[in-house]
Amino acid sequence: MPGLMRGVARTAVVAGTATVVSGRVSRRQQGRWAQQQQAQAQQEAEVPPPEAAPAQAPPAQGSDMDSKLAQLKDLGALKDQGVLTEAEFEAQKAKILNS
Repeated sequence: MPGLMRGVARTAVVAGTATVVSGRVSRRQQGRWAQQQQAQAQQEAEVPPPEAAPAQAPPAQGSDMDSKLAQLKDLGALKDQGVLTEAEFEAQKAKILNS
């Protein structure tokens, strides 16, 4: 019977230790996620709105399509980088295509 009690006690200690470690890891991970979200929010607050960017000079008539394609590629890159939201991208794209 003493061997059985020792095995039960050892199992309880191991389970308790695992629970404590799991809780610590979980809290640490939640803290890291909170820091990442806070840093991301600060970065988004520091990025100026796209409307604040200086306006580009109107392109020449001969290269109008080429300049529109280049502008659309630049917009796509900004959207892929997360600088522009989907709505901002669509608004800027409409301006380029309608000009």
